Amino acid sequence: MEWLNGTEDLRLQLTEYSFERRFDERGAIAWMQANWSKSFVFCALYAALVFSGRHYMKSRPRMDLRRPLVVWSLSLALFSIVGAVRTGSYMFQVLTSSGFRRSICDQSFYNGPVSKFWAYAFVLSKAPELGDTAFVVLRKQKLLFLHWYHHMTVLLYSWYSYKDLVAGGGWFMTMNYAVHALMYSYYAARAAGMSAPRPLAVAITTAQIAQMVMGLTVSVLVYLWLRDGDCPSNMDNITWAALMYFSYLLLFSNFFYQTYLRGPHTKPKTQ
Repeated sequence: MEWLNGTEDLRLQLTEYSFERRFDERGAIAWMQANWSKSFVFCALYAALVFSGRHYMKSRPRMDLRRPLVVWSLSLALFSIVGAVRTGSYMFQVLTSSGFRRSICDQSFYNGPVSKFWAYAFVLSKAPELGDTAFVVLRKQKLLFLHWYHHMTVLLYSWYSYKDLVAGGGWFMTMNYAVHALMYSYYAARAAGMSAPRPLAVAITTAQIAQMVMGLTVSVLVYLWLRDGDCPSNMDNITWAALMYFSYLLLFSNFFYQTYLRGPHTKPKTQ
């Protein structure tokens, strides 16, 4: 098929670094298929630590943690920037060489010479990213439902989806990398004491909402194209993806309204 030849050309066009080329995606996929349910254990521990931590901090003074927060946010920002560049380059090449439909349905994102490493790194990163909430709890900031719900469900869905190499993964991961690159850079700057203009915070939340709209759109398109046989997924995954992105869309839209349109001029703390 013509698009297969285009995909092979794409693999040759992308510049690979040695660690990306040597990465064993087959072993990673096999491990995730056998162990993806461990994401529930991570989420259970996360919930227990978060809410016991909040109880523990009630009678104690808030911790500053400015320097650790700068290092943490900057590390995640750099990781997300590199991930966005690497996966974004791949997705751009697919879009320009094979079209929009192929960019959604093509499974080669999971085993391409560049993208295979960053797909797995993305999935694994959702576990350490739970550490974001430690700073919220220890600094005694307001813990939004959106914050911890988003962290838990992204982890569960990412691990659940990677094991089946479902259609849409390239879009889901690349969008998340890109938004997190902006978001964690903003958090690092704020933690370092830099002042950021309010429109930048508005733009980040707007980007998050746009990500949810596109995620929901991709989920619908995978459902419509599933019957054609070239958009591999399953109804369970499509259903969970649609519900997840729809709930995010509602929550982030409400956050935008309460923070920027109705509420006081506060800075976003969702991650």
